Amino acid sequence: MNRKASTAESKKASGTRTKRSYNSPLRQQRTAETRESIIAAGAGLVHSYTAWDWTNLTADAVGQRAGISARTVHRYFPTERKLRDAVLQRLLEESGVDLENLEIDQFAGVTARMFDYLSTFTVAPATVDDPSFASMDRHRREALLNAVARATPGWLDRDREAAAAALDILWNQPPYERLITAWGFDNDRATGTITWLIGLIEEAVRQGRRPASP
Repeated sequence: MNRKASTAESKKASGTRTKRSYNSPLRQQRTAETRESIIAAGAGLVHSYTAWDWTNLTADAVGQRAGISARTVHRYFPTERKLRDAVLQRLLEESGVDLENLEIDQFAGVTARMFDYLSTFTVAPATVDDPSFASMDRHRREALLNAVARATPGWLDRDREAAAAALDILWNQPPYERLITAWGFDNDRATGTITWLIGLIEEAVRQGRRPASP
């Protein structure tokens, strides 16, 4: 009995030694390659979107672009949240922006780099289609440009336009809403922040400091 048990144990041990490891280097490489192809396919899809709408970034769509099944995509990213997080991280890496080591004196350059990267996307800027709103928007821009022009008699038209455009951004609704929703500011704090920024631009205009040229 002991010899038989010893023989069985020997065979079992021998089988264990010859069996290929589940986590072999080749398997690990293929796993990494598949994960990479999924993320790259997701990033490619986002670059092709004509609007910032990620509802189409699904396992089915990513799998089709990557040439694999949606089931395989789910194996690597069980939820669409995890898939989108991975794609967003890839886009951030592509932009070259390092959020972990961001310094205030680098922010202007980081912003320029980010906008350069965003220009590579297919997304079309939103436009105002309603004639009444379009007319009011044009009137507001003209009023701002005229105000800047009166304060900057020696500036080039392009510099005046840049200053007026910066002010135009700040009296539009999106920056205010961003302060309310993302930063949790109340109305007074949001308004104070925006008027502080407007004051900085006004001071720059009075001092003759023109917007930076490309």
